[in-house]
Amino acid sequence: MQKRFSGVVVPMITPLNKDLTVDVVAVKRIVTLFSKNNIHPLVLGTTGESSSINENESIKLVEAAVKAKGENQCIYAGIVGNQVSDLINRGNAYIALGADCVVATLPSYYGLTPDQMTIFYKTLADKISGPIMLYNITATTQMSIPFEVISKLSNHPNIWGLKDSERDLNRMKNFINEYRENEKFSYFCGWGAQSAGSLKLGADGIVPSTGNYVPEMYKELYNAALDKEWNVCSKWQKETDLIAQQYQKDKTLGQSLAVLKSLMQKKELCNKTMMPPLTEVE
Repeated sequence: MQKRFSGVVVPMITPLNKDLTVDVVAVKRIVTLFSKNNIHPLVLGTTGESSSINENESIKLVEAAVKAKGENQCIYAGIVGNQVSDLINRGNAYIALGADCVVATLPSYYGLTPDQMTIFYKTLADKISGPIMLYNITATTQMSIPFEVISKLSNHPNIWGLKDSERDLNRMKNFINEYRENEKFSYFCGWGAQSAGSLKLGADGIVPSTGNYVPEMYKELYNAALDKEWNVCSKWQKETDLIAQQYQKDKTLGQSLAVLKSLMQKKELCNKTMMPPLTEVE
């Protein structure tokens, strides 16, 4: 079953000029590279330093990504913050610019009850004029969206899927089993080390940050999954795991993003400038 939203979605780094403005030339370069490898970009996700990019630069980034969009390529745009009205405004602005889907992270300052999570996402879905996807990432929000909350929200006509970055194998299996046959609601695995494993179980897509650096490897991994060549898929998983260790091992999330940009600079895809409070590597 081919759902509206599926495939490899890479949480794109935000390329920055030295003055901390968005490097729109690099945006085009990266989005075009993704398109050549049948990959969809998620701009303003966790890997894109979304919480630190102001509204003007966020608009510039989404606009540049949409302009560079290839045929059959979807542009996913993240929203993150604690001011709900601001999130709604940004979500609608991104949809108006041509983004295909808005990916929404829970506000992270206060711990939220399941009912508060449900109300938050329902409010966004009611007031944003394009498709919404839920984003569960305990590493930054310190909260896990419960199964029953996802179940309620999956019935909303404007909520189209879940990107789940929680590292819980049983949770992943349960979600895949629940939504594999759902014609609308997509499950995306945001746990890079389980890219191949989740696809074999029936996930609709994967969201690997390492795809910024080696998009061609994820093209091969996903094609092998489509062909049910699971040995080949596993081979690419092992290869990409080794690449991921180059920038993730023994580092905080912020440090790993800085090393990832440095690796991409060596491929002349962007420079290594980071948005404060994060700092670039020497």
